[in-house]
Amino acid sequence: MRALLLVLGCVLLFGAMPVGAQDKPAAERSSAEWLAQIQDDRKAVVAKAMDLTPEEAKKFWPMYEVFQREMAVPRSAVTRALNDFVAAGYKLTDANARRLAQEVLAAEKEETRLRDKHFRKMLSALPPNRVARYMQVENKIDAIVRYEAAREIPLTR
Repeated sequence: MRALLLVLGCVLLFGAMPVGAQDKPAAERSSAEWLAQIQDDRKAVVAKAMDLTPEEAKKFWPMYEVFQREMAVPRSAVTRALNDFVAAGYKLTDANARRLAQEVLAAEKEETRLRDKHFRKMLSALPPNRVARYMQVENKIDAIVRYEAAREIPLTR
């Protein structure tokens, strides 16, 4: 499991693309292609880690899709803010630093709210041990993605 998540982190940040986009250089890939690959990779890792019965899968995957769709909003907000941090580099003003930090914190609060909302819904449809396992998988994937992003983003002055 650990190796699988590590591979996912690398793939999410550095690599694999949908079949039609694999021959494109990274600079030519659209954000939609990157997003599609990230979603596919995440779903594959979740599917392998969850090992759901057909009955559980029938309940789980629709909830998973809604959760991922809603989480895309705060995840995009964090990505935009981090891109702005990087673009500003050493010319980051105090006002911009404050604004960007507030945007990241607001997005993280929204992610927490959505996690709580969706995990409560899952508890009404799936056994608690399955929901807990999914929470662990999501947290591990997010930790890898954030770690890799943090490694690449220089500290401000």
